[in-house]
Amino acid sequence: MTTRTFSLDEAQGLVPILESLLRKAIEGKRRVEAIEAEFQAIRSRVQSLGGVRLQIVPLARRRAEFDKAAQEVKDTIAEIESIGAQVKDLDTGLLDFPCLVDGETILLCWKMGEEKITHWHGIEEGFAGRKPIDERISKAKGKKQ
Repeated sequence: MTTRTFSLDEAQGLVPILESLLRKAIEGKRRVEAIEAEFQAIRSRVQSLGGVRLQIVPLARRRAEFDKAAQEVKDTIAEIESIGAQVKDLDTGLLDFPCLVDGETILLCWKMGEEKITHWHGIEEGFAGRKPIDERISKAKGKKQ
């Protein structure tokens, strides 16, 4: 499968839309984690007491909320990725945009809270290998596929 590549301007233009989607996914992930923590506390209580009576209807409702939130996270990530961006870390709000520079694919790197895309890294380097955008990268053209 070939991936879409972006120019810096194209990727930057998508940041406001993708930031909104990313916030939605992050909030959904928080809901999933909160409900999972509730269920873990219930499991621990049941184990420590050797069994307890549980109110099934409220638990079933909470499980439905968990499933809905988990599906929303999956759907939102899929929507971001269908645009061509790569979700790298929901906890920090990290997105990468493939960019073709001199025949080599690099990743334009944006993190939630940053005003604009100012860094890039190689495919194998990851966030720790971020480097400032230079003129060569700012002039690269994107390609829809």
